[in-house]
Amino acid sequence: MRNKIIHLLNKPLTVKWMMNLYRPLRAAGIRVNYIASDYRQIDVCLKLKLSNKNIHGVHFGGSLFAMTDPFFVMMISYHLGPGYIVWDKAADIQFIKPGRGTVRASFTLSPEQIEDLSRYTSEGQRYLPQYTVHIVDEHNDVVAHVRKTIYVRKKGPQISTKAL
Repeated sequence: MRNKIIHLLNKPLTVKWMMNLYRPLRAAGIRVNYIASDYRQIDVCLKLKLSNKNIHGVHFGGSLFAMTDPFFVMMISYHLGPGYIVWDKAADIQFIKPGRGTVRASFTLSPEQIEDLSRYTSEGQRYLPQYTVHIVDEHNDVVAHVRKTIYVRKKGPQISTKAL
């Protein structure tokens, strides 16, 4: 059964479907539009609705930030596999202009970035790469820049706390 689940999670269309049903993303109005077969690109969008408007009638900043949350971790985890710890370490957002209508974000990892992840963590040390994603509106104008710092480390032997 476990192998069947893992096999399904390696299929981008299945993951896209699951992400679009995931309540935190769905409730915020965030939709995954595309996941590349090699998990090097993910595209998401957010339509302006009553539930994600602020008092000025534009996208609530928290919704814009939420649309960038899980994707780099998901992509990196896919490429490195279960032998690594991959977490969000930090993030910041710079708002450029009000977001109106549907906004989009595209997350990409180059082959060089994927190679760096393995190379810099090969000895078990942590690596804190930073990635930037731009949220754009329907006219391709930048609405916000989001910089994500990801914590990546190869798993090592577990230390038992029972003996301490």
